[in-house]
Amino acid sequence: MFPFFSRSKMSDAPEVNPAPAKTHEPHPLDALTGGAFSAATSGERASRIRDWLATQPAPEQLQEVFKELSGRDKGAARAVRERLDEIRRAKGQEAIAAEWADKAQALLAAPKLNIADALAWQRDAAKAGAPLSREPLSQLKVQLADRVKVIEDLQHRVQVQREAAVLLAQRIEVLSTKPWRDAHTALELLRADVARWQEQAQELTGDASWASVEARFPPLLDASRTQLLVVWEAFQPAVAQAAAAAEDVSAPLPPVPVWADELRAARGLPTEAAAAAAASAAASKPARVAKPKVAPEVIEKAHQLVRDALATLEKETAEGHGKASAGAAAALRAVLKVHGKHIDNALEQQVHTALVAAGELEGWQRWSADQVREDLVAKAEALLNRPEGQALGGRKMQETLRNLRDQWKQADQGGAPNHALWKKFDEACNAAHKVVEAWLDKIRTEAAEHKAQRLALIEEVKAWAQEHAASGDWKAINRSLYQFGDRWREGGHVGEKIFAELQPLWKQAIALAAAPLEAAQKESLARRHAMIDEATALGAAPALRIDAVKALQQRWQAEAQTVPLDRKHEQKLWDAFRKPIDEAFNRKSADRDRAVTELSARDRVVLDASKALEAANATGDAQQIRAAMQALEAALRGQAQAAEAVATANKDAQSHAEAQANAAPAAAEIGAEASAEAAEGGDTAAAAPAPTPVAPKPVARPVVAVRGDDRPGMKKDAPVAPGRGARPGDRRDGRPGDRDGARGPRSDGRMGDRADRGGRFGDRPAFEDRGPRLGDTAFRAQREAMEHAQLALKKLAAQAHGEALTQLLTAWEKRDAALVPGTQDLGSGVTASVRSAWTQALSAAPKGDAAEALLRLEMAAEAPTPAEHIAARRMLQLQLLTRRNDPAPTQTWGQDVARVLASNSDAANARRLQNVLKTLLRK
Repeated sequence: MFPFFSRSKMSDAPEVNPAPAKTHEPHPLDALTGGAFSAATSGERASRIRDWLATQPAPEQLQEVFKELSGRDKGAARAVRERLDEIRRAKGQEAIAAEWADKAQALLAAPKLNIADALAWQRDAAKAGAPLSREPLSQLKVQLADRVKVIEDLQHRVQVQREAAVLLAQRIEVLSTKPWRDAHTALELLRADVARWQEQAQELTGDASWASVEARFPPLLDASRTQLLVVWEAFQPAVAQAAAAAEDVSAPLPPVPVWADELRAARGLPTEAAAAAAASAAASKPARVAKPKVAPEVIEKAHQLVRDALATLEKETAEGHGKASAGAAAALRAVLKVHGKHIDNALEQQVHTALVAAGELEGWQRWSADQVREDLVAKAEALLNRPEGQALGGRKMQETLRNLRDQWKQADQGGAPNHALWKKFDEACNAAHKVVEAWLDKIRTEAAEHKAQRLALIEEVKAWAQEHAASGDWKAINRSLYQFGDRWREGGHVGEKIFAELQPLWKQAIALAAAPLEAAQKESLARRHAMIDEATALGAAPALRIDAVKALQQRWQAEAQTVPLDRKHEQKLWDAFRKPIDEAFNRKSADRDRAVTELSARDRVVLDASKALEAANATGDAQQIRAAMQALEAALRGQAQAAEAVATANKDAQSHAEAQANAAPAAAEIGAEASAEAAEGGDTAAAAPAPTPVAPKPVARPVVAVRGDDRPGMKKDAPVAPGRGARPGDRRDGRPGDRDGARGPRSDGRMGDRADRGGRFGDRPAFEDRGPRLGDTAFRAQREAMEHAQLALKKLAAQAHGEALTQLLTAWEKRDAALVPGTQDLGSGVTASVRSAWTQALSAAPKGDAAEALLRLEMAAEAPTPAEHIAARRMLQLQLLTRRNDPAPTQTWGQDVARVLASNSDAANARRLQNVLKTLLRK
């Protein structure tokens, strides 16, 4: 008997020591822990430990209690260990917090703060595990964020000022193309805007955080200021000169072509273009007096440079490249500063249009990039705010964060960066990255455990190899090696570096353990190849030796059971061993079956009849199919051979008449049938005594085995009882109550009086002799032909049934009794009287209602009733239950059909009648 209290050493249940016996001396730490060490149960001990931990004991006391309690109750000591871990982590976090606080203060104290360094501080501090939510790191984080926000605001304002300068310059350029009075009117407003722009630019450069702005922003502001001042300083004198020229006729004209032409027209002078045309038209002068102010090559070069810069800007703008279009616009403005005075008005107009489009594209690109960034910030913040049960795992969170950061990089490539959104995005990603860090810690812990398990498995394999080095049980060794391999594959995940270190050790240990088995398998392969050669020699021998084959197969099986091989390799060897023996047996079977493959005369007749039946099936004629089926059945019964025997036996029919008259009753019946068939065939001797045809002599078959028994008919010299053959499963013919045909009837016993009272088999006629058995080819051919014929007849019958039903419905619709199908077409369920009632109903005028008759027909056919008539059908069923002597609907469906045909025809009733007749005509 096994004790019920025995426990497995490998059990996963927690080890709970039984309560110690009560002693009079309390534990020294009971007073400190509130009696935890003297508690009777583990649950009570854990409860007292939790109460003690709520008092916030000192770390030294925690360490002492954990040291004593871990050996007594691991479950209760777990809470103390967790508190110690918290204290240890808190001390580590304090050191880390101090370190990162110093770094943050250094960043804040620096005169120039790099935004990337400030954002990297928060990210790196979170990765290092610094408590950013506690003081002083939380305050330092806020200060850095405010400092970064100020710097980003300055950079944004620089870009705004740059755009404002461009717009002011464009306003001045547009005014230069309008009348001078419009420019003079807008001069004060422009002066105020330019002054305001300069004040705002001065505020930017005077800000305390201006030194921390990225290096690319101050040059942009200076370039914008220079360009605006150049345009403004040229615009003011031109407006003043135009006003002076308007008041004084002798004053010089302004350098603006539009204003100069306007003033010339006001003075009554021709415009500059008209004067040039007149000068060119004057042909009296042999040479031009006025020289062009600028050389043509200079003008052509200026046009070419402006066109190239304009084409580049239009290309970048059309492709939607924000940064590239901004650079192209700056390059075009630089070209205009140098060569703008040498281009015509049309090209200048194209330049202004392209610059406006580039400005719009840059603004749209910035807005679009910000939209993408805001979407990414929302996605990053939603990573930790997912519904319960849908939180992302470590690997999924890591991949998601990597994808979000890649998308942010792509957004930065398409537009100007937005550091405020980057800060929010980076904070959300760092908060979500804590899940990844916890997952990575878990992975590292599991990898260490898996490494220890694999090292233990390697040592176990080495010890097993030394223990079973001399064992001869190769199957057990092979099974153990496979088990070791499975345990190695299921040993858990480790890193690639650790796996690269462990894999050579494992291969070395498993190779050492498998060395004896591999040597035995090598010797077994040599023996099996030798047996394959023996099998090839036995298969090639002219006479197959069965005893040698059996002995060789037994040797092979013994070898296979002793030394196991790889399954695929062993199967290939077995196939190679079996192939020559199978070929030899196949040759022997082919030689043995060659004699049987010769078709007998009866088989050929059956084959011809089967082919004729298949041809009749292809025609689709039911009469031909039935005739071919009868011919095949006649061939199966051997009537064709019987007819041939009659034709050959007519010559000596008279000489054998008396002998046949004294023959057995069964032979007389066979002769009578044969004579009747001969009379039907037109024999002239039909009136003579019926001759018995002589059956053809069956083909002698080789004797395979002779059973040594003394049953009647089994001895060579004993006649076989007439009737069917003595094959297993066939009945023997004889007298009623006689089993063998040789013994007399029983006079007593259990079944002695069965023949006298005409029992179950007393009046059965004798079985006819079916002749020799058909060959396999002929049997299969006649069976398939019969099956195909039956299917064809069923198909034709179904078609005929459908046509008859359609004709009946057409006769009802047209009320023409001549269209009613015949009794044979309607089927055996319709008698002549029923058809006559149908024709009479169709011949008379429509009368009556077919509702009740249709319900009775649907009950007879068990067909469904339309939804609107279900209540009427239920009412009729209840009425029929009260009419006990009335016939059921299944007995009067013919009369019900006549009542329906006597009423008017409509589509709904015709459909209902068709559904029920499909079933009733087949019964």
